[in-house]
Amino acid sequence: MGLSDDLELQPLLFGLFLSMYLVTMLGNMLIILAVSSDSHLHTPMYFFLSNLSLADIGFISTTVPKMIVDIQTHSRVISYGGCLTQMSFLILFGCMDGMLLTVMAYDRFVAICHPLHYSVIMNPCRCRFLVLMSFFISFLDSQLHNLIVLQLTCFKDVKISNFFCDPSQLLNLGCSDTFMNNIVMYFIGTISGFLPISGILFSYYKIVSSILRVSSIGGKDKAFSTCGSHLTVVCLFYGTAIGVYLASSLLPSPRKDVVASVMYTVVSPMLNPFIYSLRNRDIKSALWRLHTLRTEPQPQHYQAGEGSGSQLLDHDPAEIQHKPVSAKGNSGWRRNYGDHWFPHYQGCGMTEIARWESIRRCLCYVEPENLTGALEFFLLGISDDPELQPLIFSLFLSMYLVTMLGNLLIILAICSDSHLYTPMYFFLSNLSIADIGFISTTVPKVILDIQSHSRVISYAACLIQLSFFNFYGCLDSALLTVMAYDRFVAICYPLHYSVIMNPHCCSLLLLVSVLFSILDSQLHCLMISQLSFCTNMEIPHFFCDPPQLLKLACNDISTNKILAYCIGAIFGGIPISGIFFSYYKIVSSILRISSSGGKYKAFSTCGSHLLVVSLYYGTAVGIYLSSVVSHFSRNVAGASVVYAVITPMLNPFIYSLRNRDIKRALQRFLHRTA
Repeated sequence: MGLSDDLELQPLLFGLFLSMYLVTMLGNMLIILAVSSDSHLHTPMYFFLSNLSLADIGFISTTVPKMIVDIQTHSRVISYGGCLTQMSFLILFGCMDGMLLTVMAYDRFVAICHPLHYSVIMNPCRCRFLVLMSFFISFLDSQLHNLIVLQLTCFKDVKISNFFCDPSQLLNLGCSDTFMNNIVMYFIGTISGFLPISGILFSYYKIVSSILRVSSIGGKDKAFSTCGSHLTVVCLFYGTAIGVYLASSLLPSPRKDVVASVMYTVVSPMLNPFIYSLRNRDIKSALWRLHTLRTEPQPQHYQAGEGSGSQLLDHDPAEIQHKPVSAKGNSGWRRNYGDHWFPHYQGCGMTEIARWESIRRCLCYVEPENLTGALEFFLLGISDDPELQPLIFSLFLSMYLVTMLGNLLIILAICSDSHLYTPMYFFLSNLSIADIGFISTTVPKVILDIQSHSRVISYAACLIQLSFFNFYGCLDSALLTVMAYDRFVAICYPLHYSVIMNPHCCSLLLLVSVLFSILDSQLHCLMISQLSFCTNMEIPHFFCDPPQLLKLACNDISTNKILAYCIGAIFGGIPISGIFFSYYKIVSSILRISSSGGKYKAFSTCGSHLLVVSLYYGTAVGIYLSSVVSHFSRNVAGASVVYAVITPMLNPFIYSLRNRDIKRALQRFLHRTA
């Protein structure tokens, strides 16, 4: 039955799925070509990555081409044999994805926890065996599902409420007793899902335990950074899979979990190559060499006295070549970096990664002095060019005044007009207050610094600015989530709206949002206050940004980075999940309305909120991507202007220009004041 029966939506769905399929194919093919063509990437980790890309190509190719053809031919018929074939390949490649992610977690475990034995354990024969075992387990899982569906002798309906042949949907259509089949299906799903997840969790438990035992900061950071892309892909794959399961469990109609399935079957394979290419220097370098047709990469050699100590840390711990040699006074292993050999230090009780850091410190590291006691930071701002300072001054001043004026008018219009004493406008006025606070934590300081030709900020002032910035930023996000919930209740439960969204409930939601934001702010402040800062006091930003402060710290920050990722995942994931769930229910409810006028009226009440949400989270994602892609922090500062300044400035215009109630209230308010 596909995603929608609406004929007007079919061209949009066709273009959307075709573009996602082409992007997925291009991204994964580039990964495979880069790994195959670059000898530097002929390592176990990239061998498994290329196989993961192959599995992703197969995974998306089992569903999307059929859907595109169906839309183009206006036919949604699939034969019984075609349905079984599609289901078999979907489960095969889906399980293959899960197994390969587990194997890659094991690869990272061996590389970090047993670096001296990595080349022995992860030999080519072992790697091929692991891929082969993953394929056979996936094939077994696929055939077991196929066997269960083959036991169904008749079907009470031939309409599958999905855009592919989903085994659970086929079981629901069976007219015979499917109780035993359901039990077997759950049992198979538990085994084939639980084993990979257990392997990943165990591997990362051992990895984190090993990293925490490393004494050097650089060693911890390097070890943890090799797992970043894999962790992101694991969270995306299993997060969407759990989301599909929860959607099918919580929503009464099977048709409603179709949209959730898109994330799992289409979006996840599309994003995997971007995650690995944007966050991995080796892949980016290989892609660049592939683009420029340089098939013979230049070898990297260590040269003493030229700052190459840090270059040692650019190598994956898994890429160390070990050879038994004998030297005077020291027999053991030596490491080969290019054409130069470094001795293996015996009896020091340090891990391999910590030894790299020791070599680096001996060559190019001078122990910094802790200056946290009497500390002042230097904000580098957006540009050092003196000729640009008047332009930046006038630009920031005008944007600040426009933001203050726009948001204050929204607040005054709502307070002065009794027609706007509703939950939606109550939350909108609080959103305007949060926007005023959000922009006021950064822009006045930038304006003052340009005017006084001083960019110094004290340690205490930096912590205060950081706290308020995170507080108002999180409050913005929480209020947008509450406003999405308000729209969900108004559209899905219109008769109960006044009962559910009573003044007491609205005040409680606002209070929870404030407490939620205070917790986020104080966790960031507490994390930064534990750091020690040394000789480098320059922040390449126009405000005290927590990630930039982490980079300046001279003590161990690996635990802080893990904590920062956890805080970001919780305080960012909860609001986004709430907004997505609310709009999923809203769209499902709107599609059930028979009249086009009713659909338009219902959806028009969400237009302004959707624009603000897209602007807020779109710029946040843009900043994250710019920080990943760009090697210069000053470029990130420029991208942050959109998030920290332009978004609060545009919010009142979006709500006033697209909302007749606000426009009328503003006109009445201006007439009264005139």
